Amino acid sequence: MDERSTGLLIVALGGIAVLVGLLVMTGALSWFGRLPGDIRYHSDNVRIYIPITTMIILSVVISLLLFIARRLF
Repeated sequence: MDERSTGLLIVALGGIAVLVGLLVMTGALSWFGRLPGDIRYHSDNVRIYIPITTMIILSVVISLLLFIARRLF
């Protein structure tokens, strides 16, 4: 990987981070982490949260993005 493509990759990752940050600030991702299938248990002294569905969706999206990135580069 040459210096130019490394620089473009860093700029692209920074742009994605800014976009995700803006989505979180505006509340567009407020549903994320509260999906059906995410396990929540609350009692007086204990809180347990296991985001199974959220982890599966993240895994699929990241896998697809990496697959597309490998095809392009």
